[in-house]
Amino acid sequence: MKISVIGTGYVGLVAGACFADSGNDVVCVDINAEKIARLRAGEVPIYEPGLEELIVRNVREGRLSFTTDLSGTVGGSQVVFIAVGTPEGESGDADLSYVLTAAEAIGRALKQYTVVVDKSTVPVGTAERVRRTIAAVTRVEFDVVSNPEFLKEGAALEDFTRPDRVVIGTDSEQARAIMADLYAPFVRTGKPLIFMDAASAELTKYAANAMLATRISFMNDIACLCEKVGADVEMVRKGMGADKRIGHSFLFPGVGYGGSCFPKDVKALGATAREAGVEFDLLRAVERTNERQKRLLVHKALRHFGPSLEGRQLGVWGLAFKPRTDDMREAPSVEIIEGLLAKGARIVAHDPVATASAQRVFGNRITYAPGPYAAAEGADALFIVTEWNEFRHPDFDRLKHIMKTPVIFDGRNLFEPERMRERGFTYFCLGRG
Repeated sequence: MKISVIGTGYVGLVAGACFADSGNDVVCVDINAEKIARLRAGEVPIYEPGLEELIVRNVREGRLSFTTDLSGTVGGSQVVFIAVGTPEGESGDADLSYVLTAAEAIGRALKQYTVVVDKSTVPVGTAERVRRTIAAVTRVEFDVVSNPEFLKEGAALEDFTRPDRVVIGTDSEQARAIMADLYAPFVRTGKPLIFMDAASAELTKYAANAMLATRISFMNDIACLCEKVGADVEMVRKGMGADKRIGHSFLFPGVGYGGSCFPKDVKALGATAREAGVEFDLLRAVERTNERQKRLLVHKALRHFGPSLEGRQLGVWGLAFKPRTDDMREAPSVEIIEGLLAKGARIVAHDPVATASAQRVFGNRITYAPGPYAAAEGADALFIVTEWNEFRHPDFDRLKHIMKTPVIFDGRNLFEPERMRERGFTYFCLGRG
């Protein structure tokens, strides 16, 4: 099948590479000529395990290519995916300007029946807006399909090729048959292709992310309560998760959710609810808890050291919003580090892959260490912000020896409090006494 993917961001590159790897001829389109040149040279602008190798292989085998020429590409495609950005608008709603601009350009380029697929995360009603935008500039037959992505950064290739489900919103039998054929290689193990109307498909993406964000904020509130009443959130988590109606996923307290999806999608769902006259109070509470949680380690540090951190050197392990990615969007590390800097601290930070991304945020206001022990050397305290695997089993004797004072503020509960005390550390974690 001949496929065009408009947009070479995270979603577009993963989708394009995976579709190419299943035998399709895929062209990824972007208006950024420099980005396209880099991709043609084998440089992948995002970090995602396995993605660079997948792209290089499919380019080499002639199934995947990159261009800035949308009009010359779309006309020969059977399926065109819109995978451009939908940034947060001023009122929290999704900005659809890039989606609708792409839709108009697609409409002008159509030469044959084509399935146009909304792959970007978009609010209810977008498929209809895209349909009207295309119909205004062409008489060629087409269908618009909503096909939201459910990719976890750091595990995107696995999520795409072995999905829990594929959601497809369409009322066209012709489009349904094409989409079923396209996704057939990815659902051979029996995972469902769920067909529904476009509005339900659009809402499904927001509802899923908002539910996961709600679980995170709920557990962060439970951790706060545990600290107040002397309970252990780890025991509470295990007791809750053993209930099969609840399960164990997304029950880990931490320093708040971040990334490109959860914060934006929670706000966008709230905006959709307000426009529909629905008071979604729960979502506002989820956001409030998340913002409070991002400030929690700073508050703990000020309670321990006093109201000023002037002259103190603090190490930070982890900058990306989650492991296995270099994404700094809405990362809790940003608010934590900004809070520490505002109190006079000097920051030495390490992240296995996100240093370049962090430099675009902090510039030269912090020091970037080449490894975790370099970040901790001479530190008055160490802050653990992102739960990279390489941080889970450090040499504690070495760590204690190189730190100025053995104080750890653990925002991910990586270690057992009792064992840390036995090792001679002053250890602050979340919800464990």
